[in-house]
Amino acid sequence: MPNWRDIWDIQFLGNSVAAWAIALAAFLLTFTALPLIKRFIAVRRRKWLEAGQSHPLAVEMTALLVARTSSVFLWVVALWFSSTLLYVPTRVDRIIYIVIVFSFWFQVGLWGMAAARYAIERRGRRAGAASATPVQSGSIDIIVFIAGLTIWTLAFLLALDNLGVQIKPLLTGLGIGGVAVALAVQSVLGDVLASMSIALDKPFGIGDSLVVDDVQGTVEHIGVKSTRLRSISGEQIILANADVLKARVRNYGRMRERRSAFRLNVTYDTPPQKLRDIPAAVRAVIEAEPQTRFDRCHFLAFGDWSLQFEVVYYVTVSDYRTYADLQQTINLGILERFEAMDVDIAFVSHSLHTLPPPAKKPPSGS
Repeated sequence: MPNWRDIWDIQFLGNSVAAWAIALAAFLLTFTALPLIKRFIAVRRRKWLEAGQSHPLAVEMTALLVARTSSVFLWVVALWFSSTLLYVPTRVDRIIYIVIVFSFWFQVGLWGMAAARYAIERRGRRAGAASATPVQSGSIDIIVFIAGLTIWTLAFLLALDNLGVQIKPLLTGLGIGGVAVALAVQSVLGDVLASMSIALDKPFGIGDSLVVDDVQGTVEHIGVKSTRLRSISGEQIILANADVLKARVRNYGRMRERRSAFRLNVTYDTPPQKLRDIPAAVRAVIEAEPQTRFDRCHFLAFGDWSLQFEVVYYVTVSDYRTYADLQQTINLGILERFEAMDVDIAFVSHSLHTLPPPAKKPPSGS
């Protein structure tokens, strides 16, 4: 019969078999319990979101941070906990310490990114938007990028500080080098600052139709360096953010309604009574369409070849296809109404007068 006490006392790599068994049990218990707790809280949080339930800020933030905890970090925690139960050589203990420090600050960076995005989205919800609009979506991406750059830089520097690296000389060197880099990449930094301005001011968003100087297209992406448009003809147009802010931008995506103004030219032989009836007839045609708002129709001027009426109305939706369909329907309606009223639309006509050929002179000497 083997003596189990002797087996437990066998030394292996500086630790007894019993110590290795206890450390292994602690590792398995920790690496099993922590993911189960994380999954339980993540499932509960998902159910809260699906049900639309609200909880105190501390509860929501805690649930979010637990759900954003990396499995690698949990594995490192379990490794660290089990290593505390063993004798570990100094070199190995230093390696474990370095891994733990970098893993911890990496996880802090993940928590910081999750908290920053949560704060931005929570502010948007408090502003009254149930979900992120295209404008907010583009702004969130830019702000999260800037926040992420700051968070990960701080996490890396703090990790180096925990490992005993003197970061003050490093920060001084980074400051001097940063000035040199800033002078070398002024245009890039200008575009980055312009992206922050776009994110904060929100002059346009993804899906908006823009005219930037002589360029027209729909916004597909708002990045840190550039804004991408999809033109009407199909190609992608890439504009630097700094150039966009310097230009005169027309945002048709924010248009609430479209104004339509056109002229009707009728012939000079139209009787005055029919001229008086034309504004009411045009108004009836326009107001028959549910998505229009009639503004005016006036006998405006005596033209060179016609009597000119100016018509103005509004389409109460911004979609251009709807506007074009309504304009077509109104034009056909006006033609039908003029035909019923026996009113002729004037058009320019030209008369060509030709002179008879000159008479031939009789030949000389005849």
